[in-house]
Amino acid sequence: MKAALYVRVSTEEQAKEGFSIPAQLGRLEAYCKSKGWRIYDEYIDDGYTGREKERPAYAEMMQDIEYWDVLLTLKIDRVHRNLRNFLEMFDTLQKHGKHFATVYENIDTSSAIGRFFVKLIASIAELESEQISERVKIAMEQAKKQGYHVGRPPKLFHVVRENGHVRLEPSEKAVRIYQLYMSGISVRKIAAEIGEPISTVWRTLKRLERMCDDWEIQRSVNTAGSL
Repeated sequence: MKAALYVRVSTEEQAKEGFSIPAQLGRLEAYCKSKGWRIYDEYIDDGYTGREKERPAYAEMMQDIEYWDVLLTLKIDRVHRNLRNFLEMFDTLQKHGKHFATVYENIDTSSAIGRFFVKLIASIAELESEQISERVKIAMEQAKKQGYHVGRPPKLFHVVRENGHVRLEPSEKAVRIYQLYMSGISVRKIAAEIGEPISTVWRTLKRLERMCDDWEIQRSVNTAGSL
C-alpha cells in the first residue's frame, strides 16, 4: 500500500504544538510504519486554511492520484473544513479506488463503517469551522460597537494605537479635503487640487462627517489650519 502524506498548516496554527509541519510529518511517517505502508510522497501546504479549495500541494497530490493507494493525513480537517469540498474529494477517491485514512480519528475507508464515519466526522469539522466563523463575526461586531477599528484603514486614514485602544485618524490630505469642502469648494475642484479621484473625495468626506463628533477629528481639523 503506497500512501500520499498530506500536511497542511494555516498561518494561525504554525505556533501551536503538534500542528507544525515536522510534527505532522513525524506522526504520519510513524503511522505508515505501524501499518507497513510505503510512502509515495509528501505533500505540504504551508499557510493555507482548510476552507481554501485551491492549494498547490493538494492539487499536485490529486493529480498524482494514479500513483498512490491511500491519502493519509493527521486529521480530517487537514484536507477540508468544508463538507461539500470534502465529499467532492472523497467521491473522487472512491471513483479511482483509493482510500482515505487519518491518524487522530483512526479513519480507514476500506470498510463500510469507515466510509460512514468519515462523512460524519467531516460534518462535525464543518460545524466547528462555522462556529468559529460566527464567534469571530460576533467579536468583530462588538469591537465596532465599542469604537475599535476592525480591518484595514480606508484610504487617506491611518490607524493609531494608544493605551490599548485602536482608532482611525485622518491624514493631512483628508483634513485638507474637509477644510476645502467646508469653505465652499466643489468636490470636483477639490479632487483636481489634491490629485485624488472624485470617488475618494466623496468617501473621505462621508467618513469625516460620521467621525466629526470625535474630539480627535476636531483637533486634527483645528490644528491643521496652516495646511
